[in-house]
Amino acid sequence: MTSTRLPLSGLLALASIIFLAVLTETLPAGLLPQMSGSLGVSESQIGQLVTVYALATALTAIPLIAATRAIPRRTLLIGLALGFMVVNIITALSDSYTVILIARVFGGVLAGLLWAMMAGYAMRMVPPAQSGRALSIAMAGTPIAFALGLPLGTLLGAAIGWRLVFGMIAAVTLVAIVWVLVSVPQFPGERKAGHATLGQVLRTPGIIAILAVTLTFVLGHNVAYTYVAPLMRASGWSDHLDIVLLVFGVSAIAGLVVVGILIDRQLRMLVITASAALGLAMITLGVLGQSPIATIIAVGLWGAAYGGAPSLLQNAPARVAGASADVAQSLIVTAWNGAIAGGAFVGGMVLDAAGEGTVPWVALGLVVISGAVVLGSRRGFAATN
Repeated sequence: MTSTRLPLSGLLALASIIFLAVLTETLPAGLLPQMSGSLGVSESQIGQLVTVYALATALTAIPLIAATRAIPRRTLLIGLALGFMVVNIITALSDSYTVILIARVFGGVLAGLLWAMMAGYAMRMVPPAQSGRALSIAMAGTPIAFALGLPLGTLLGAAIGWRLVFGMIAAVTLVAIVWVLVSVPQFPGERKAGHATLGQVLRTPGIIAILAVTLTFVLGHNVAYTYVAPLMRASGWSDHLDIVLLVFGVSAIAGLVVVGILIDRQLRMLVITASAALGLAMITLGVLGQSPIATIIAVGLWGAAYGGAPSLLQNAPARVAGASADVAQSLIVTAWNGAIAGGAFVGGMVLDAAGEGTVPWVALGLVVISGAVVLGSRRGFAATN
């Protein structure tokens, strides 16, 4: 490819699929009361719809990406999008919690494969010097889903009912599929002879460091983010959690924009900065958590630090793994989703044992480890391609 112009339509089409996948995963959290009352189960059981989705993603990404590497990329992507559409149709129509739970497990399996292939797909669409920016555009679907999609879906659920919301997501997915067909190029899969084994990818210099940073950074974030409501209690923001989440989401988008501009030249610096910013946010919450102003500033800093993390932590393994990028991405997906589940577990234990005031300090300890690994690994976080 000789053109220096980014294929924006194609990259935004990928972003739309990511947006819909994230919304499919997270929307039950915003519709707990409505879904609970309609299906006749507890709110905690509705919450498990998010948990099983994340666990299915973590457990299946590695074997599935290995099993599907020979399939042409756009064909696989469209198949995944159709799968998400089916999951949301089942969710919208079924009166059975068990059926919806099974559909959610299937959705998590699809998501693991999507996340593992998406970074490599976006980066193949552009010259190497623009790969980071392309990935940032494709990954924009994640913070936009949190900042705008989830709040809007929650509001629509209260206004028109949760079933119609899931039906609308399914309909929009069909539009996104057409967009992909029109704007996203087809790339061939890999011949079996060219496949690297999982062990070979793990032995690639820098991969273990990237996995360690992903695990500790995302775990630190989720230890706190899963329990953001009690963390806001001392400052009074727990009564206005919608504002807190909006500030976080808008800041996350701003962080992603900055990362998109600089990532192709300053990957290492950006990962160090993100770790430092997240650590400073946790210190602020730990020391000044009773101050409404300091708390909301910390939330903004927290969002900015986390917003570019998906691009940074998926770009790094794609650079060092080369042709084995999809396998490397599957490892990142497993670490990432394992950290989501682990964050809820660790944060809950800390909250029960020592109260919300201790949560930011535990998160800080994990983020410090993340920053230290980045500083000690130049192979995993090279500044340029």
